[in-house]
Amino acid sequence: MNDRVERIRAALQEALAPTLLEVGDDSHLHAGHPGAASGGGHYSVKIVSERFEGLRLVMRHRLVYDAVRAMMHTEIHALAITAIAPSEASV
Repeated sequence: MNDRVERIRAALQEALAPTLLEVGDDSHLHAGHPGAASGGGHYSVKIVSERFEGLRLVMRHRLVYDAVRAMMHTEIHALAITAIAPSEASV
């Protein structure tokens, strides 16, 4: 796993205390994309957190983006987010 993935993971772990967290580096799928040329990577996140209970999707995404704010637009060009509350997670 690369350093950026680990830093994304650590930031989300600290901010949202997830019960499930998967972070993927999808940058290789976007080779030649302007964001890739500037050094920003493309990442995907699947996260299950109590913090999402009762929140609409846009607010869940806001919490994720807030957690990685320091990396946005420099190290992260794009972030695909799947944010789930524990009550919505399949058993």
